[in-house]
Parts: sequence; C-alpha cells; structure tokens
Amino acid sequence: MMLPELATPAALGGLALGYALGSIPFGLILTKFAGLGDVRAIGSGNIGATNVLRTGRKGLAAATLLGDALKGTAAVLIACQLGEGPALAAGLGAFLGHLFPIWLGFKGGKGVATFIGVLLAFSPPALAVFAAIWLGLAFALKYSSLAALAASAATPLALWALGAPAQALLFLLLGLLLWWKHAPNIRRLASGTEGRIGQKG
Repeated sequence: MMLPELATPAALGGLALGYALGSIPFGLILTKFAGLGDVRAIGSGNIGATNVLRTGRKGLAAATLLGDALKGTAAVLIACQLGEGPALAAGLGAFLGHLFPIWLGFKGGKGVATFIGVLLAFSPPALAVFAAIWLGLAFALKYSSLAALAASAATPLALWALGAPAQALLFLLLGLLLWWKHAPNIRRLASGTEGRIGQKG
C-alpha cells in the first residue's frame, strides 16, 4: 500500500497548524487563571495533567487532560480536509508542539493526552485497544506510566492490523518519542521506586 505524500505545501501547513495547536500549554494557562501560580514550580515541573493534579484541584487536572487531548484531535480533523498526508503531519505537529512548545523554551509535557487525542481523530477502534490495555494494566499493577507505555507500544500494531499502515508508522514515531520523554519513569520502574496509582506521599 502506498504511503501518502508528506513533502507537500499542504502537509507542511498541517505540520505548522498541528504544532501551533499542540504548543498551547493548557496546564500552565488553567492553573495561572485559577490563581495557583506556575505549575512548573511544583511536583515534577511538568505542564501536564498529572502534575496539575498535584495542586489538589481535580477539576483543573481533568480540564488539562481534556485540553491536551482535544488539541491533537482538532489539529488532525482540521488538516484531514486537505488529505491524509496533511492530517498525518498535523498529528505529528501537535505531538511535537506539546512536547517542545516554543513558548516555554521547548520544555513541555510527556505527551500521553495528546497521543490519545491524535489517536481519537484517526482511529477510535485503535483508541479502544489503547484504553483496554491502559485500564487493564493500571488496574492490575497500579502503575500509570507502565500502563501508558505498554498501550502506546501496542498502538502501531493495532493500527497495522486495522489496515492503516501510514497511521501505524506515525504512531510508531509518536510512541518512541513518548517513551523517550518517560525515560525517568522507566528508570524508576526498573529500580522499583516509581509511584503507584493512589499512593500517598
């Protein structure tokens, strides 16, 4: 099966659109508007929903998760009007924008929510596979990071099995970036020091 053309003006436009949307730091914006200061000054220093949750505001964490996911969904759905190539480029751009936002010195989040949002736009069935693996492992082992890593690794295989090789290649790349951003979590998992879901202190 032929892969879509990515080196076109439309695809480059999709990449730029995706990056612009993906670089919106919802965690930082929402916590500042809530009067909680700079979320980068607490916990892990990350701008994602997990660190926002450390403020004690579950609603803000949920809003951050939703915003970080839907910016990826929006980028792909807008760009898909121009074809599969621009849509794939927009998905990549949104993910890169979240991980490396120019507005924050290229220091962004770890990408799980945006990965989910991009996947939602491309393939709800593959997202169902991701969710099933994440929920199963999170419930059984109580490690959110491990569940996300395993689910992201399975996503390209699910997309390939569903007959979407171009999307499978995109999510292979996104998954590798996600694993790279989770390197500290992987080290803690290996040493047995990673925090479990619901663990206090």
